[in-house]
Amino acid sequence: MRSFCTAANVPETELHNWSIRNPAEFWDLVWNYFQIIGERGEGPSVSDGSELYQTEFFNGASLNYAENLLKRSDHEAALIFESENKTSREVSWGELNNLVSQLQQALLSSGIRKGDRVAAWLPNGIEIYAVMLASASIGAVFSSVSPDFGSRGVIDRFKQIDPKILFTISSYQYGGREFDLGKKIVEVVNELPTINKIVVVSDDEDSLPQLKNCETFNDFYGEQKAQEVHFVSLPFDHPLYILYSSGTTGAPKCIAHRAGGLLLKHLVEHRLHCDVRSRDRLFYFTTAGWMMWNWLAAGLSAEATLVLYDGSPFYPDASRLFDLIDETQITLFGVSAKFIDSVSSAGLRPIESHELKTLRTVCSTGSPLSPESFSHIYRDWKNDVHLASISGGTDLCGCLVGGNPTSPVFAGQIQGPILGQDMDVVDSNGSPADVGVPGELVCKSAFPSMPIGFWEDPGDLRYKATYFEKFPGFWHQGDFAEKTVEGGFIIHGRSDATLNPGGVRIGTAEIYRRVDAFDEVLESLAVGQNWNGDVRIVLFVVMADGFSFDDDLKERVCLSIRNGASPRHVPSIILSVPDLPRTRSGKLVELAVKNVIQGLPVTNIESLVNPDSLENFRDLPELN
Repeated sequence: MRSFCTAANVPETELHNWSIRNPAEFWDLVWNYFQIIGERGEGPSVSDGSELYQTEFFNGASLNYAENLLKRSDHEAALIFESENKTSREVSWGELNNLVSQLQQALLSSGIRKGDRVAAWLPNGIEIYAVMLASASIGAVFSSVSPDFGSRGVIDRFKQIDPKILFTISSYQYGGREFDLGKKIVEVVNELPTINKIVVVSDDEDSLPQLKNCETFNDFYGEQKAQEVHFVSLPFDHPLYILYSSGTTGAPKCIAHRAGGLLLKHLVEHRLHCDVRSRDRLFYFTTAGWMMWNWLAAGLSAEATLVLYDGSPFYPDASRLFDLIDETQITLFGVSAKFIDSVSSAGLRPIESHELKTLRTVCSTGSPLSPESFSHIYRDWKNDVHLASISGGTDLCGCLVGGNPTSPVFAGQIQGPILGQDMDVVDSNGSPADVGVPGELVCKSAFPSMPIGFWEDPGDLRYKATYFEKFPGFWHQGDFAEKTVEGGFIIHGRSDATLNPGGVRIGTAEIYRRVDAFDEVLESLAVGQNWNGDVRIVLFVVMADGFSFDDDLKERVCLSIRNGASPRHVPSIILSVPDLPRTRSGKLVELAVKNVIQGLPVTNIESLVNPDSLENFRDLPELN
C-alpha cells in the first residue's frame, strides 16, 4: 500500500479520496503499477456514460486474463492441494503452465472456441484451476458449481448458458463420507443437449457414467504435448465468468463478468487491501460454487501460491484448517464469519495449540462478523494479525468494503471502502444517512467489475432493475448497513431480511450477537412475520448438545436482547428447531424461512445444502 501511495503521490490517509476524485488517474495507475500484460490502447481508462452502468473502462484495451495469472513458470509451488482425507498434491508454476497448455489444445481439438461456455462441476482442486485458465486462454467463458450441488441445481444454472463441454468428478468426500455422482451426471447431461463432451476426473474408467463422448480427465488431455501456452488477445470487456445468484426465490440469475474488470479489481483487493505479496501462501475456504473461488483464483495474478482444500473444515476435528496453516505456511487465511463463530463456540484456542507463525492476514466474509469474534481472533488465534472483515458479493465478484492494512481495526467494523469506489449509506429517499443510522449501502461511482450484464437479458432490463432502479445513479445490491465515526462500516445483513416492527427497520446482526453469547444456543435465525397489520419478530434457535429449551432460557434471551440492543429487537416468539437452512457456502438463509412461515414458495431449493430443514418451519401452531 505504501509504495502504491508513493506512485500516486498522495499520503496513505488521502488515497481513497484521491481514488474516487480522480478515477481515470487511479485506474491508469492500477494498470501501470501492477504491470498488466496487454495493450493499453489510446482510449481513456474511464469513459463516463449518461448512466452509471454505461461507464466504460479501458475502451480499446486488450489482454488475456490467463496470461496475467500465469506470469511465472518456475519450479516453486503455484497450487498446493489437500483434501480432508489427507490426500495432497503440489503443482509448480512450470507444471501448471504445461497442464494449461495441454488442456488448451484438448479444448481446441474438441471444438471449443472463443465465446463458447465451459462448465465445471468440480471440487476445489488443481484440475478446476487448470481448466479455468485453459478456457480463459482461448476466450471461452467459464462457469462452475461444486459437487455437492444436486442435479436440479446444476441443470437450473448450466441450462441457461448452453455449455459445450462439462468437466465433472465421479465422486467426492465430505465429512468422512463418500458421495457418488454417477447417476446425477447422467441426469444433468440428459437435460443439457448442447454438451457434446463429458470429461470426468477419475482414475477408474469403470466409474465413468454410461454416456456418449465421455472420457477421463487424463485421457482428455494426455495425448497433447506440453508447449508454450498461446494466449488469445481479447477486449477488456470480454466475458470471463458466468456466476449465479444464490437467492432462494426464482431461477438463479446468470451474471456475466468481464475479464479486464475482474483482473484489475482483484489486484486492488489482494495487493492493496489484503497486502498479498509475491510468494505468499493464499487460502480461502470455499467451493467452486461461491464467488470466493473466483476471488481466490485471482491470487495467481499477485504471484502468490494458492492453498486449496476440499472437504469439511471440521473433519476429523475443528483443528483441521489450523493444521493446514502450519503445514503449508499460509499467510492469508480466509474463512466465513460462521466458521470463526464455530471455532469460538467450541472453545478452541489455536494460539496455544498451533504456531501460526506465517499467518499475517485473516479475512472473514459471508455474514457480519460480531465484535466478540474480533476479540476471539486476537485473543485466541494470534494477536498480531490484520483481521479484515470484507463484504461484497457475487454481483460484482469482489468487495465493496473491506480491510486496510495501514489503519486500525475496530471490533465489529469493516475498516472502510474499497479503493476506487465511492461508498455511502443512504435512506429510503437516496439521501446520505447520518453516521450511526442504518440504511442502504450504495456505491456512487462506477467500478470495472460491474457485470457485463445478465445472460440472455435483452436490453439489460433485469440487470438495470436489479442494481440501479431503486436508487437511480447508484449501484445498490441490497445490503443494510451503517457508517461509523471511525470511517468504517457495519453490515447488518441483507435488506430483504431486515425486520420492520412498528415500521422501524432493524438488522438481525444485533439479535444474533446477543443470542450467540448463550452457551445453550448453537445457532439462531430471526425473521419478521406479518401479523395484525404489523411485523413481529420470530426467533428460531438450535440448542447445543446437553441443553434443553425452556421458558427460563427464553426470558434470559429476551432480557439480553432488550438490554444489549433495544426493546424493538426483542422477539415476540422464540421457538426451538433441530436445524436451520443454509447455502452451500454456509450462510443461513433468513428469506427462505420467512417465505415458508408466510406460506410463500421457495423456488430455488437447490441453493440450500439442507433443503429438508425447511420442513421444520411449516405449519407451526405458534405462528398461526
